[in-house]
Amino acid sequence: MTTRYVLTLCTALVFGGALLAGSGNAFGKTTEKINDSWLTAKTKIALFADSRVKGHEVNVETKEGIVAIRGKVDSNVAKEAAESIAKNIDGVKTVKNELQVVAPANREATDDKDDAVTTRVKEQIAKDSHLKHANIKVQTNAGVVSLTGEVPDLTTSAQASYIAWEVSGVKAVKNDLTVKEKA
Repeated sequence: MTTRYVLTLCTALVFGGALLAGSGNAFGKTTEKINDSWLTAKTKIALFADSRVKGHEVNVETKEGIVAIRGKVDSNVAKEAAESIAKNIDGVKTVKNELQVVAPANREATDDKDDAVTTRVKEQIAKDSHLKHANIKVQTNAGVVSLTGEVPDLTTSAQASYIAWEVSGVKAVKNDLTVKEKA
């Protein structure tokens, strides 16, 4: 009777431990997404609160604790301040500072050109049969095109970069596309 009780108890502990471990993994994935969203929100709020940075002109994206800041700022001081603010947010692993320094006097002309470049890049992506169904987001800052999203393979990522480079007005391409993990 005692041996049977010990075996039953051990079996229950093994199954219980497996269930808890599986639940922990599921919660870990959910927590990661919540943390990324939370980090993005905290970073945006901190940028808005700082007088050196015009927070409404800075886009923030977070993936796995890595914060990317993009947009236009008035000076190098504002660019450095934005990076410092983002780095000081609890939970941020690293910061990718892709802010462009554009003087306020040149901002309107630059914004118009960037919008046109973004539109042209999106049109070229939509024309490509391999890329038109990919989840590619396009953003342009001072002629630098940023590609973000998730694509099925490395070839698609490379094709997107090549097509963006071919568009007139593009000064550089930052390919931040991630390749889907195969199950």
